[in-house]
Amino acid sequence: MRLKSGISGLDELIEGGFPDPSIVLIYGPPGAGKSIFSLQFLMFGAKEGEHGLYITTLSEKFNWMLPFMSKFRFFEREHFENGMITYMDVGSEVKDEDAELLSKMKEMIVKVMPSRIVIDPINPLKAYMSNYREFLFDLVDMLKNWGGTAIITSEIGNGYEDEMYMADGIVELIMKHEGDVIRRYVRVLKMRGTNHSLSLHPLSIDERGMAVLKANY
Repeated sequence: MRLKSGISGLDELIEGGFPDPSIVLIYGPPGAGKSIFSLQFLMFGAKEGEHGLYITTLSEKFNWMLPFMSKFRFFEREHFENGMITYMDVGSEVKDEDAELLSKMKEMIVKVMPSRIVIDPINPLKAYMSNYREFLFDLVDMLKNWGGTAIITSEIGNGYEDEMYMADGIVELIMKHEGDVIRRYVRVLKMRGTNHSLSLHPLSIDERGMAVLKANY
């Protein structure tokens, strides 16, 4: 079964969408569009009648995010107001015991019963977890037992890190300096059970949201 990403041009690179259920890591530098990707994914699902859960780790209240996201046409505040998408801020709770934080996430998942889950971003938790690798393992196990498709975002360095090994799919958002201009690209590094593109594809972000353009090579 495939779950449409909601990102224009991406699904044709991954045989029609994300494998469902699966856990997909979206990673890239600051400003690459990870949060835009995540919310576009949830908004598309809400329009299709699928409940979504957005978990932020940054102590960012919904009203703080609203001015930045409202400029995009895909963003519809009413999906949060009518319960199609639930916003959960765990930033103030990251110093809780690892198991306690997982338990709170699980309680919210059971309450919302989402088809789509986003954790944006995951890497700030590393500084507070007593055993980050074990926490990730337990988180992935919880998400897979629930079912559905989860997007996890992260800023990852040059090497392979724990998040990459535990994900079913990896989508890299890239910002490249080309002369005096910074251009955006996307590359699918991994997607289990999928004959996916390995090319570097141009990526655009404008008032319509994020879109993948066809590569010329």
